[in-house]
Amino acid sequence: MGFAAAQPYRRRLLLLLLRRRTRATDFSPTCPRRCPYASSSNAPIAAADSSYFSCIFRPEKPSSFVPPDSNWGIRRFSTSVDQFSGGDKNLERIFIQNMAVKPVVIDGLAVEEGNEAAVVGSKEEKEELAGDKIAGLEQTEELEVREVKEESEVDKEAWRLLNKAAVSYCGRPIGTVAANDVTTAANQALNYDQVFIRDFVPSAIAFLLKGESEIVRNFLLHTLQLQSWEKTVDCYSPGQGLMPASFKVRTLPLDGSNEAFEEVLDPDFGESAIGRVAPVDSGLWWIILLRAYGKITGDYALQERVDVQTGIRLIMNLCLSDGFDMFPTLLVTDGSCMIDRRMGIHGHPLEIQALFYSALRCSREMIIIDDGSKNLVRAINNRLSALSFHIREYYWVDMKKINEIYRYKTEEYSYDAINKFNIYPEQIPSWLVDWIPEKGGYLIGNLQPAHMDFRFFSLGNFWAIASSLATQRQAEGILNLIEDKWDDLVGHMPLKICYPALEYEEWRIITGSDPKNTPWSYHNGGSWPTLLWQFTLACIKMGRRELAQKAVAVAEKRLPNDRWPEYYDTRTGRFIGKQSRLYQTWSIAGFLASKLLLENPSAAAVLTCDEDLELLEACACGLSKNARIKCSRLAAKSQIVS
Repeated sequence: MGFAAAQPYRRRLLLLLLRRRTRATDFSPTCPRRCPYASSSNAPIAAADSSYFSCIFRPEKPSSFVPPDSNWGIRRFSTSVDQFSGGDKNLERIFIQNMAVKPVVIDGLAVEEGNEAAVVGSKEEKEELAGDKIAGLEQTEELEVREVKEESEVDKEAWRLLNKAAVSYCGRPIGTVAANDVTTAANQALNYDQVFIRDFVPSAIAFLLKGESEIVRNFLLHTLQLQSWEKTVDCYSPGQGLMPASFKVRTLPLDGSNEAFEEVLDPDFGESAIGRVAPVDSGLWWIILLRAYGKITGDYALQERVDVQTGIRLIMNLCLSDGFDMFPTLLVTDGSCMIDRRMGIHGHPLEIQALFYSALRCSREMIIIDDGSKNLVRAINNRLSALSFHIREYYWVDMKKINEIYRYKTEEYSYDAINKFNIYPEQIPSWLVDWIPEKGGYLIGNLQPAHMDFRFFSLGNFWAIASSLATQRQAEGILNLIEDKWDDLVGHMPLKICYPALEYEEWRIITGSDPKNTPWSYHNGGSWPTLLWQFTLACIKMGRRELAQKAVAVAEKRLPNDRWPEYYDTRTGRFIGKQSRLYQTWSIAGFLASKLLLENPSAAAVLTCDEDLELLEACACGLSKNARIKCSRLAAKSQIVS
């Protein structure tokens, strides 16, 4: 690829250089930096095991070298800006793989490092570039303007613990371990000493809101490199685009040497997890975090890299692939999300659908439109329209909807059936009749043929508000429910992961008598402090900041004294979880992110999505004249305005 081939994009590259406040760093499959453990720069290199991703301390490979990564051929053309190590020190160079290109000179314009104002060209061109630069930094500067507030002792301790949990790779921060519990023996750590994608998200939000973006950028790029590895369970490989649940930084000797070492990333795609379930939510969280990174830092150039664009498309293609399912929701198995054990959520759990909807919207916003992405964007729009209607219409319950279900007729065989999923009224649980308030409602946990899971799942409802999957009226109803049932859902520690717990025979059958998911413990009705930041996000978006402040105050009184546990037990969350890890990183990060969001509510706007009325207009059903296809788009519209 010559420089002439990049002629149409030179102006765009220059604008990106002006926008970026810090210089990007190129992450290629090889790392030319020296390992502090290595004995010499020419130490022999041992071939890493195929289960590892290695960014090791070794000499740079020649340009003809092509690693055995099927996607590396695309990623090698990702561009980054770095200071050239030799020659003219004043010139900034753009590196495309191993080719150094001279500074960009476009239509008489030239840019030197540290002298962006010295732009040679016409007056109109200067004004255009200056205006573009200001627009690119405007949003970032807005987030930086917050009231200067002295940190409390609790906040200082939390930040110290969060920084202590950071993991380094090739001398750079790359993530945070799940828990840094010094009371747990090393041989009992299980996978809590690994970096989980879902667990790192609240840490990343806290770091970004604090103005520390390097660790988030490194995390996004390195986990992207892990995406292409083929992992197997019993000789079966999952679909391309799957993101790992977690990874661990390991130090291995080079070629059996005791003096030279290399660091490698060892990902887990579920092949070693409890239950051997691949994570469905990892890729969705990665896309959501990628958008948040760009919104908060203003570094949109990261999203536009070729390898990042490829990663987004691979995840979307995997999620949008055709199958046997008739519904727009994602069909998944138990244990594929935060609730990673058997809890009766197989099918179409709300948590996955809310994250899926948010990832679809984020992807549509970030994907560069070209001939290769037009069909994908069209598929995303169609899925968004169908998914939003499906969740709003069939997952929502309030007193009015429960009365309708109570009078359902069954065995309806027609296109105009009211009871479309053949739900039996006897499924309405006795606890729900007296529990649901007159004003308020929520999105149920799951929906399948002849089955409605009426349990309240916090994460799915909170994220449905944040992503505008729920309508305005529904979002208000969810917060009204939480306020009305505060003692049940918040109690002594926010927030219940689900309500109510499975008990007695129901617990034995659905969980398989899981000794960890006993009633009102862990995933079965336990209280998880990490949910606090998502609750805060939803409250700020809906103008109910006081609810979040009340919940944060409850957590602040207990979390430091209890040594930041993973979860709490009992119906009201009075006891520390019986198997809870202490100094759980996402408990710490969730608290810090909540405090930062409350101090700077404007930051919540860049982490959420507003209602998109065009989604209902773009429904694929409206393009078909087939009498078999029925769509109630007018009913969905009425929910928005009511």
